[in-house]
Amino acid sequence: MQDFNTLLVNRRSYRKFTGEPLPGDAVQLILEAALLSPTSKNRHSWEFVVVEEREMLSKLSRCKPQSAAFIADAALAVVVLGNPLESDAWVEDASIAAINMQLQAEELGIGSCWVQVRNRDFSETISSGAYINELLDIPMPLEVLCVIAFGNREKSRTPNNVDTLLWEKVHLGKYKH
Repeated sequence: MQDFNTLLVNRRSYRKFTGEPLPGDAVQLILEAALLSPTSKNRHSWEFVVVEEREMLSKLSRCKPQSAAFIADAALAVVVLGNPLESDAWVEDASIAAINMQLQAEELGIGSCWVQVRNRDFSETISSGAYINELLDIPMPLEVLCVIAFGNREKSRTPNNVDTLLWEKVHLGKYKH
């Protein structure tokens, strides 16, 4: 088991997967990580649609032309939803759940990549969220925040370099120009 800092350093986005199924109880552990996520006022404003079927993964990969094609090769995609009627912090709640799933995947040696959907377009007239809502029969008022693609990594990536962290973005006491 990795310590938390090592987990953060090692977590990278993966867009190339082997196509093999995920090992053992990996899917359950990834979903548990989402369901264990904290939410504003304990409202649990998130919901998740789990997609493993190849044809549906292929259709889902078209939600953002030119930038989501890799979903088709994933073993699993989790569509992360939020309910704005449940909480005004649904974006934050869903984001925490999404990153928790990605950290759990990293701990399991599984690659993942966040595909931003909220405020993105499928076409000039249809949003990426509307495309996914139609595809997966997602009812109103739920909104799609993102899709997280998971799969066995085609190849490893170099961990993040802590020597190049942007410490100039950290301000102590007050903002310094």
